[in-house]
Amino acid sequence: MYVESIGIQVIETIEELQRKLNRNERQGKTVGFVPTMGYLHEGHLSLVKHAKEQNDIVVMSIFVNPAQFGPGEDFESYPRDLARDVQLANDAGVDIVFIPAVEEMYPTDGGIRILPGRQADELCGASRPGHFDGVLKVVLKLFNIVDPDRSYFGMKDAQQLAIIETFVRDFNLPTAIVRVPIVREEDGLAKSSRNVNLTDSERAEAPMIYRALQIGKDMFADGTARETIVQQVSDYIVSNSSGKIDYVKMLTYPGLESILEDSQEVILACAVKFSTTRLIDNIIMSTKDGTYVPNDDEQ
Repeated sequence: MYVESIGIQVIETIEELQRKLNRNERQGKTVGFVPTMGYLHEGHLSLVKHAKEQNDIVVMSIFVNPAQFGPGEDFESYPRDLARDVQLANDAGVDIVFIPAVEEMYPTDGGIRILPGRQADELCGASRPGHFDGVLKVVLKLFNIVDPDRSYFGMKDAQQLAIIETFVRDFNLPTAIVRVPIVREEDGLAKSSRNVNLTDSERAEAPMIYRALQIGKDMFADGTARETIVQQVSDYIVSNSSGKIDYVKMLTYPGLESILEDSQEVILACAVKFSTTRLIDNIIMSTKDGTYVPNDDEQ
């Protein structure tokens, strides 16, 4: 299943990984953790790059988490290529890749649930009930298994990142969350494992999402009202693509609240559904002077 003659360690069981990463065995070395659902792209490898710069050991997990997929969502069709992923992780300098089976991660179910707060009612959470319950479930398990000093998350999934930051802060979890900027294609489309599911015509239209957000960013810098910005961004996407808008919203970040006046940063975020693929993207801006806060690879 995996490539041969490589330096990376491939581990499939929780027991083996915990034994290897035991604090007594680390000898003071720091561990950086990159959780993924696989089908790696440059965005994931950017997380690895940051982790390598800041830690002695880099651990990546590859696990398509069924707990965060709702009925009718793309769990079965989610792209998978473990051999390719292991090779890419090895080439990027990952030391350990953890690839558990579903039965390894969820052997029992005692009925205990982790429920996110009001942040989960906005953006993607509004149309995906239970999604972030599943995200926090797997994140907590992975944090407990890996025990990382630092954990790396991309800004493309900005709502997920905000909820995880809040979870770690409020429950005193012993890992530092590191934000990593969005990585984009040359035409502006945010890198995503789901991009491969776009048809040729949809792939040509998809960059319009980022262009719409940039229009909103410029309007924000000019002092345009939030409602007008949201409407203009929505109109641009509808006029220039066949995608159906799930949402376009401007909220505080990371609080994800609708009242912007007391927040230092705001997020302009959207989700657009094409035939079989739902794409998300965002831009974060400062409320102090209307300037753009880069959260992608423009910085």
